[in-house]
Amino acid sequence: MSVRDLIIVGAGPSGLSAAIAAKRRGLDYQVLEQGTLVNSIYRFPPQMVFFTTPELLEVGGLPFVSPYEKPTRAEALRYYRRVVDTYDLQVAFEEPVLSIQLEDDAGGDGGRVFAIETGSGGGRRIRHARMVVLAIGYFDRPNRLNVPGEDLPHVHHFYSEPHPYYRRRVVIVGGANSAAEWALDLFRAGASVTLVHRRAELKSTIKYWVRPDIENRIKEGSIAARFNTHVTEIRPTSVVVSTGTAVEELAADAVFLLVGYHADWDLMAAAGVAMNERRMPAYDPATFETNVPGLFVAGGALAGMDTGNIFIENGRFHGEKIVEVIAARLSQGF
Repeated sequence: MSVRDLIIVGAGPSGLSAAIAAKRRGLDYQVLEQGTLVNSIYRFPPQMVFFTTPELLEVGGLPFVSPYEKPTRAEALRYYRRVVDTYDLQVAFEEPVLSIQLEDDAGGDGGRVFAIETGSGGGRRIRHARMVVLAIGYFDRPNRLNVPGEDLPHVHHFYSEPHPYYRRRVVIVGGANSAAEWALDLFRAGASVTLVHRRAELKSTIKYWVRPDIENRIKEGSIAARFNTHVTEIRPTSVVVSTGTAVEELAADAVFLLVGYHADWDLMAAAGVAMNERRMPAYDPATFETNVPGLFVAGGALAGMDTGNIFIENGRFHGEKIVEVIAARLSQGF
């Protein structure tokens, strides 16, 4: 049985950083990506602009050059393609990881190795590695409201572009940056927008140039808003909401549930990773190793429910630190 030194799950910035570090140290590694390169960034709306500056998105020391103070999604996709080409990284695309289990290394020194089951091309395969880094991010799995009608065809957990909703009635559920930014985008494209948020006010984490815009549009009535309000049901042409004392039915041709995202907690739990009540995995902050020896977490994988604490800017450094630990351990025969 062929056993690699390291398998990295996820080809986002954290995973690519770990891959670059692994290649520099001469490790036998493989990156497994369930979708396309930097899949989370790819799923951002085409017109999205980053909150940060280009140099804070860099990995592997490769400069991210942009004429803009805040780079665009298209620039980021181009940059990360250049990262993979420059370092000639080994990345397998469209190969989702289904499970991670420890098993005996029958053909080796009698130790334990990870068996990583993946899906690829309609089939399944098993890859083996001595160490695993979960750099799986959190943008691919939306948080759900778990209300009737959430799976109707006009209900979306991701936003793309506003044109299809011109002169349509749109209900957006959420109070963070995505909800605010895309409510404005839809309004300016001619949609009739209602924003529904369970809190008394919008979140403080909204981009500083977006906040006054959305607040002024709500104040003038260009965008309707329902605060301290919960969705109780989604119907084919409406959304039923409640304040706890009153029930209202809002007309809706389309519904966007922009209430956040989370990492693949089920995959981690099935691999034996312990998690706290906020679904944050147990890990050593000095090494990023979980309670499962040899299994590490990087980037959004360690955020739990508190995804606002992990960004590309800080998660991109995790891979380098993890691989330093792994390389030292492997050199000692572990």
